[in-house]
Amino acid sequence: MVNLKKRNARFREHKSPTSPTQQNPQNSLPSIHSLETSPGYTSPTLSVKLPPIKNSLSLAETIGMDPNNGSIPSAEEVLASYHLPQVKPQWLNCNYGKHIVKGNFLTLSAKPKTVEMGEWIAHQVVDHWRMLITFIKLVHDREEDGSSICNSRKCPKMSAGASHSFTWLNSRLQPVEIPAYEYLSLVQRYISGKIDDSNLFPTDPAGVSFADNPAFCTPLPESGPDWIGKRSGFPQNFMETCQTIFRQMFRVYAHLYWSHFDDMFCLNLEKSMNSCFSHFILTATTLGLLKKTDLEPMQPLIDLWAALGTFPQGCKAYEIANISVGHLLIQKAGGPPSS
Repeated sequence: MVNLKKRNARFREHKSPTSPTQQNPQNSLPSIHSLETSPGYTSPTLSVKLPPIKNSLSLAETIGMDPNNGSIPSAEEVLASYHLPQVKPQWLNCNYGKHIVKGNFLTLSAKPKTVEMGEWIAHQVVDHWRMLITFIKLVHDREEDGSSICNSRKCPKMSAGASHSFTWLNSRLQPVEIPAYEYLSLVQRYISGKIDDSNLFPTDPAGVSFADNPAFCTPLPESGPDWIGKRSGFPQNFMETCQTIFRQMFRVYAHLYWSHFDDMFCLNLEKSMNSCFSHFILTATTLGLLKKTDLEPMQPLIDLWAALGTFPQGCKAYEIANISVGHLLIQKAGGPPSS
C-alpha cells in the first residue's frame, strides 16, 4: 500500500515553484455559480409493468434543445453554438489530438478500494500540479533577454478564446481582468501555498487512514459531521479548496490550448500536453472536482476525444461529451488520425 501522505511530503521536500515577486491583487479567487438539478422521481407504487427507461440525454446533447418539441439540434448546430472562430484551433484537428501513450487513463484516476478518498484526492491534486507546472514554466519563465512566450502584449488578458475570459479578485474583492502572465504568477503562488500548507494537506504519516472494504468489514459509524478526508485529518473545507485548485488548473490548461498550442507544437510537446490534459479531465470528472459549466471552454476537445475513444464509454467525461460533434470534427479533419 502506497503511503500517500509520505508521497505528498516527498513531493514537497523541495520548495514549490514560486512566481516572480511583484505587486499583485489580493490572493483570493472568484467564485463560480452553477445551476444545480435535482434527480427525477419515479413512484414505487405503480402496478403497471413499464418498459425499461432509456438513458437520459447528456447535458452536451441537450444544448439548444427546442423546448416545444424536445428536438435535438444537429451536430453542426451544436458546434456552431460553441462560437468557435471561423478558422478552427489547431488542437481541434484530430491529427493533433494524439497522445504520447496509448491506454485507458481512467485506471490512473479511479480511486483504489482501500485508499481513503481524502488521501486519493490530495494525491491527485499534487500529481496534476506537478505535471501542469512544467507547461506553465515553458510559457511563463523569462529568457535571458527578459522576454517570455506568454506576455502582456500577446496575452493582454487571461482568456480561452474570444468567448471566455477569467478574472481575479483584487484587494477590494472586485473581479478584474489582468494579463495572462500576471494571472499565471498568482495561480502558481496560490496553488503552491495551498499544497505547502500542512493544515490543509497534512503530511504526518501517523494520520494516514484506509478506506473500509465492505467485503471484509463493516464501516464504523462516524460521530458528528462528516466530510471527505475527515478520517485522515483533512479540514472540513478540504474538498472545496481542491475544487478551486482544479478549477484554476483547468483555466491554465484552457489558456495554454487557446493561446499557446502552437508554441507547444513547435517544441514537440503537444502530445505530452494532450496526455496530461486528458488525464486531468478524467480525474476531475471522476472525482467531482469540476462541474460541467467549468469545462465549457474546452467542450469541443472533450467531444473530440470521446469520439476518438480517449474517454471510455461509461466514464463521466464520456457522458458529458457530444459524440456527434466529435465525429463531425473527425470528419472535417478528413477521417480519424493514423496510429
